[in-house]
Amino acid sequence: MNAELLRALEDLERERGIGKEILLQAIEAALVSAYRRNFGGQNVRVLVDRETGDIKVYSQKTVVEKVQDPRLEISLEEARLSNPAIQLGDIFEVEVQHREFGRIAAQTAKQVVVQRIREAERGVMYEEFSSREGELISAQVSRQDRATRTIYLDVGKGVEAILPPQEQIPGEVLVEGQRIRAYVVEVRRTPKGPQVTCSRTHPGLLRRLFELEVPEIHDGVVELKAIAREAGSRSKAAVYSRDENVDPVGACVGPKGLRVENIVKELQGEKIDIVRWDPDPAVFVANALSPAKVLRVDIEENGRVARVVVPDHQLSLAIGREGQNARLAAKLTGWKIDIKSESQARALEEGTGAIG
Repeated sequence: MNAELLRALEDLERERGIGKEILLQAIEAALVSAYRRNFGGQNVRVLVDRETGDIKVYSQKTVVEKVQDPRLEISLEEARLSNPAIQLGDIFEVEVQHREFGRIAAQTAKQVVVQRIREAERGVMYEEFSSREGELISAQVSRQDRATRTIYLDVGKGVEAILPPQEQIPGEVLVEGQRIRAYVVEVRRTPKGPQVTCSRTHPGLLRRLFELEVPEIHDGVVELKAIAREAGSRSKAAVYSRDENVDPVGACVGPKGLRVENIVKELQGEKIDIVRWDPDPAVFVANALSPAKVLRVDIEENGRVARVVVPDHQLSLAIGREGQNARLAAKLTGWKIDIKSESQARALEEGTGAIG
């Protein structure tokens, strides 16, 4: 340990932001452990001179009346030969020297510095990726664990993200080397660096893709009010324009449908219904049931129920396959939706009791 190392520590502090004093304290702690490991279990204090880089090792012994363990204790009589003012119970320090310790110290210091550099780099990586939670990330499929069905993604800078099975689009086949976009759900700090969890099913992925493809959303002219998604199958997005001269649905669909087509392609053919948001819940519910045509919506504030009437020939379209259209509309609007055909509604109103 010498002035050259101190200069190296100063360079690290300047270039990587790792405090010189923090490194020196870590080196001292590591040297204490190294000394005990190599030269016995006695108590020692290691001091690195902040000006010269020289190392001094001090054996620490408790002052006692009668010595039982010479490695850890010193008699009051012997201690007072060096320090007449010392008292029972005090710690007596004497400098010790071992020829071999210089070599061990150099190796230990290097290991500590390398370890702290790695920790600092992991810290920087964590801060960088944690700031991207809730964002879109471009990644390359690196491998798949067949046992757990987890897919690993190369997201750059030596960081490998995970795409757990529950965050994968049902039926989507990803192959090694394929580039995809994913939504960063969570970033956790681990001893090995940041653990980045991504998703292809999160509604946030669809939101970020719209922001990417639709300049009016990115610029804030069109607002994406709500999203309901059943990944890999179908989604609904409710949009609103702050500018009466801009059609929010048309802006999202894009010229010749190109904008929404790019999003559909990224999501492996997932169908996307884009509907106009409205502050009137009855109008919003009617819009949300698109592509079905709605005749009437009766709102019951108590219980947040929307009772919808559609033409007879539109009933199955309004409900959707396995109830998907109605389910997504309810999720999008936040209202429970009860759908009846025109003839069913008329029968109920006339009191005939005919129920579908």
